[in-house]
Amino acid sequence: MSKRAVVLLSGGLDSATCLAMAQADGYACHTLAFDYGQRHRVELAAAERLSRAMGAASHRVVELGLRQIGGSALTDDSIAVPEEASEGIPVTYVPARNTVFLALALGLAEVLDAQAIYIGVNAVDYSGYPDCRPAFIEAFQQMADLATRAGIEGHGPRLATPLIDLSKAEIIHRGTALGVDYGLTVSCYQADEQGRACGKCDSCRLRARGFADAGVADPTPYIK
Repeated sequence: MSKRAVVLLSGGLDSATCLAMAQADGYACHTLAFDYGQRHRVELAAAERLSRAMGAASHRVVELGLRQIGGSALTDDSIAVPEEASEGIPVTYVPARNTVFLALALGLAEVLDAQAIYIGVNAVDYSGYPDCRPAFIEAFQQMADLATRAGIEGHGPRLATPLIDLSKAEIIHRGTALGVDYGLTVSCYQADEQGRACGKCDSCRLRARGFADAGVADPTPYIK
């Protein structure tokens, strides 16, 4: 394939679907995951497993010290992961995470001469995260066009957000049609070392409701 894309792959349901959609669009996909100090490493194992199983062209893991910044239940063990629905921006929001992730993906895209960067942000079931909104993506695209040699030369990578207007059920339908094995994914904010989900956190609730609304069997292993 002559077309190349960098795909942010967290190991979760959305990013796995995003990878499948990028491949369906005809891209050779180079997956990128981040060891940023999150609560568990099973999502990194899931990302590697998915990349390999789905035939990505390459897989990279970049280490980031976001625990040194903290401010999130995902990077600070003193902040509990909420198990009840809440209003506003939740404590699982990681400050500047998508900004940092996309900046590094942009650098890789330049090195690979990739035409696209795929990220599985979603503005429907987005849990209140400000960096999953269309306005953020549009602003980052403008910055990317100004900040890179490829952008200045007029052939910078496009940010692709194929999930941004889809419900979780619609995402699952798309992924199922493309053959995504959701049993390989991990979405839980506090999964155990075996990758079993708590079934209580916001991410687990969104995922479970998505499978129920889609009428698709939920392959998620839960902690008993």
